[in-house]
Amino acid sequence: MSVKKSLVFVLCLVVAFSLVAAGCGGKKEEPKKAEGKKISIKMSVTTPSDSSPWNIAAKKWAELVKERTKGRVEITTFPNEQLSSGNQQKGIEQVASGVTGASIHSTIIYSVIEPKLAVVSMPWILPNNAAVDKAMKGAPGEEIKKLVRAKGIEPLAFGENGFRHWTNSKKPLTSPEDMKGLKMRVPGMKMYISLFKAIGADPTAMSFSEVFTSLQQGTIDGQENPISVIYTSKLQEVQKYLTICNYSYDPLILGINKKLYDSMDKETQEILKKSAEEAMALNIKLTREDETKQLEDMKKKNGLQVNVLTPEQIKVFQAATASVYKEQEPIIGKALLDMFIAAGK
Repeated sequence: MSVKKSLVFVLCLVVAFSLVAAGCGGKKEEPKKAEGKKISIKMSVTTPSDSSPWNIAAKKWAELVKERTKGRVEITTFPNEQLSSGNQQKGIEQVASGVTGASIHSTIIYSVIEPKLAVVSMPWILPNNAAVDKAMKGAPGEEIKKLVRAKGIEPLAFGENGFRHWTNSKKPLTSPEDMKGLKMRVPGMKMYISLFKAIGADPTAMSFSEVFTSLQQGTIDGQENPISVIYTSKLQEVQKYLTICNYSYDPLILGINKKLYDSMDKETQEILKKSAEEAMALNIKLTREDETKQLEDMKKKNGLQVNVLTPEQIKVFQAATASVYKEQEPIIGKALLDMFIAAGK
């Protein structure tokens, strides 16, 4: 081999070795979070009506996010659990797995995948709005967020379905004795099944999308829901009696798939969170402001007969549900349960 060829050969070896060394020993760059990339999010909402505070809040969030990201993040809302074929539990599971991007769901439905979340809706644990605001804006609310986050969903903001009340087609309800034999639809939460059995009713768990038809056909005698849901879902058309009792508080969570949220840059995350807080503040405002008007409208237009439980009547129901607290304490945990009890005092 000539000297010239040898030099060329050696030079090639040096270059090749340098490239391999650079590839093996070079510092690996961390993947950057998506910036500037267009993001489309499908959002599931339980209630069917556009006038529902749930749907109004969902659309408000979508509008604010689109405006503030200059169209880079686009959210499409799907009411009446369309994305999960009416199955609310599946709706939450879809968000956790990433099949659906975001949703507004009640903690009642979340409790199916995390039973500790039943704490918020325990009977008369949060008796009024002052107690609710104290709990959900304080340490108890932060504990709820931690539990949701651990399930793969980032909770952006709390909203409100409101206090739940009882409707039925048979009679006014004033005592556990009146509950005997009533077929009452309840959400698919074990705590509610135990609660309604304790007060003498015959509870039946079913998807909310089936409630109107089941009441209409007489498959069930009654159900329980906040006034806004009763009104916007037109349940007053198939029910004769409403008992105002504030027996269970029902918060909402506007949540987004955690992996999706974590993949976003900080600015986008902040826009989504701040917009969610504003949208859900609107949800709470509408829910609380509309109740009186909706109640009067149902009485006037539909002839709905309304009775309000007295403090003495509530105490009788509370005594009947003491067993529910004993049953749930090992599931929820004493510390978390005591935290909410303290907020309610």
